[in-house]
Amino acid sequence: MRERLEAVKQEALQELEHITGSTEIQELRVKYLGKKGRLTEILRGMGKLSAEERPLIGQLGNEVRAAIESKLDEKKQAADEAEIAAKLAGESIDVTLPGREVRFGNRHPLTLVTEQIEDIFLGMGFTVAEGPEVEADYYNFETLNLPKDHPARDMQDSFYITEDILLRTHTSPVQVRTMEKMKGNVPVKIICPGRVYRRDNDDATHSHVFTQVEGLMVGENVRMSDLKGVLLNFARQMFGEETKIRLRPSFFPFTEPSAEVDLSCSMCGGHGCRVCKHTGWIEILGSGMVHPRVLEMAGYDSEKYTGFAFGMGVERIAMLKYDIDDIRHFYTNDMRFLKQFNRV
Repeated sequence: MRERLEAVKQEALQELEHITGSTEIQELRVKYLGKKGRLTEILRGMGKLSAEERPLIGQLGNEVRAAIESKLDEKKQAADEAEIAAKLAGESIDVTLPGREVRFGNRHPLTLVTEQIEDIFLGMGFTVAEGPEVEADYYNFETLNLPKDHPARDMQDSFYITEDILLRTHTSPVQVRTMEKMKGNVPVKIICPGRVYRRDNDDATHSHVFTQVEGLMVGENVRMSDLKGVLLNFARQMFGEETKIRLRPSFFPFTEPSAEVDLSCSMCGGHGCRVCKHTGWIEILGSGMVHPRVLEMAGYDSEKYTGFAFGMGVERIAMLKYDIDDIRHFYTNDMRFLKQFNRV
């Protein structure tokens, strides 16, 4: 058995002299030192030895194992170092190459326009109010003079979650919630920016989700002329000092009287072009004096207080401001479109 152990040792060390790869080293480890390896197979015969021979052969077996393991570890370390050196050589960096351009993200055009609208109205003494996008039917319709059987509800095809919960179709519920919190106190001067949802077919001018900014002012002696003055100031700051507006009679359930607001076309200066359909005017928002019933449901004395409200689509304003012809550009994440807008 002593001769067999010495022979296995010499055989293993000789094989290891010609091995350099990690895979071959592992294979030799298994071949000689594994559970079914050559050394293990020899040492299983120790049970047939005498009591005097067994310790001597056991000691020799340990020495043989140690010699083979030492050589295996030496070869493994050399193989690992060679692999690392080859990898570093293959991944060397050419410092003469030009650097990669660092790309900065741009502000989304809807963000730019929303913040500009907010800045304009903050400058006129308004504050920004927010509310939930998942809204109760009560706040979205009933408190705005739209009871459950009102035909005007058909004007806004809604996403209902339950019979009484829906995705808000406008930010007007924020106005009602704010008036409730004020508990009849004045003045109320707020704008309400946020996303709204309507069941609509997406095309160049419509989307099922879009952004609105609505405004509300409630106090004593608030008049239609105040509404016109505020909107004219907004239009001139947004589109230029030469901008004009006009109010046309319209209908909204929550305002009386109501008016559509048109903007003089900035493309042609009011002379008529394809953008304004050769009329010289472009419709931009709806407005009116807050309906007395809406004031009363929010806790205000409609005999003492009056107010005006208005609502505009941010996409509509952005399309006019930046001459964008398709609303879908705002949502398709096309970098060629988005990188046109200034980061600042």
